[in-house]
Amino acid sequence: MPQPSSTFLEEALDAARGTWALVLGRQDAANYFDFSQRGLIGSFIALVLAIAVSVFGPQLLGVGPASGAAAGMTLLSALLFALQIGAAYVVLQMMGRLDGFMPYLVADNWVNFYVSLIGAISIVLLGGSDIMLLVVGLISIIVEINIARRIVTLAPVQIAIFIVAQVVAQFVGLMVLGGIILQTMGPA
Repeated sequence: MPQPSSTFLEEALDAARGTWALVLGRQDAANYFDFSQRGLIGSFIALVLAIAVSVFGPQLLGVGPASGAAAGMTLLSALLFALQIGAAYVVLQMMGRLDGFMPYLVADNWVNFYVSLIGAISIVLLGGSDIMLLVVGLISIIVEINIARRIVTLAPVQIAIFIVAQVVAQFVGLMVLGGIILQTMGPA
């Protein structure tokens, strides 16, 4: 585990290196993240920034959804994140691996920050092409698998269960909560 960084910027740079190590599947990926309580707090700050970048970043540059949609997207993002984390917690508890929950949270929060940043930049620069969305989606899946492998150190079958539980929780949440949120927003 790395020494706690003295500034948020240093922690963010270390987490960027860790995220890149996760993209590549390197064994040393965990060395770049701060799994202390301070590191957990820093990762939640990054998560809040990730949601803000995803929802408001493109709008600031004139690209994005209609007025008023940002609040619904922010709420939906937060609820889907809660479902994902809840599923991860339940699965890790069932596996007797709650020791991996905090490291998972730290790495996942930072990865979400960098994926959101890259996604917002690509929307602005490339107009949110389907190809870029597919590339970011594939990289996200690879990184989630590598978080389970390299950060939480799960076995292959455990990784499959861990990932499937999160995907199912988010899919059900998106269908149920997304529908409710879209209905409350009314017609555009």
